[in-house]
Amino acid sequence: MSDTTTSEMQPNRPDLALAPAIPAEELERLTDDIVVALKTVFDPEIPVDIYELGLIYKIDIDDSKFVKVDMTLTAPACPVAGEMPQWVENAVSGVQGVSGAKVSMVFDPPWDQSRMSDEARVALDMW
Repeated sequence: MSDTTTSEMQPNRPDLALAPAIPAEELERLTDDIVVALKTVFDPEIPVDIYELGLIYKIDIDDSKFVKVDMTLTAPACPVAGEMPQWVENAVSGVQGVSGAKVSMVFDPPWDQSRMSDEARVALDMW
């Protein structure tokens, strides 16, 4: 039996495994809608959403439209550390077309004020 793969056997046929399952336009819409959803989540002690604060480190959308989010907190001892990941999961899961969401807390690299957007700096008067 040969170890020849399907793409080697049919060189003129595109490798379907490498083709993106989500069209670029749909991926862009999903990404934009996820960001809008993330901007509805606030740390109760800070009047700026978590996206503008720079607490979202990574958003990964897989081919089944399941979203994985890596996020951090302004401080590891944040009083809502146990609740905020669920708030984020709920917000992202509510986006039309998303099949589900999972949030992972990460603390490396640690958050600092340089991660805030200009919008957050204006809102917090931190120039």
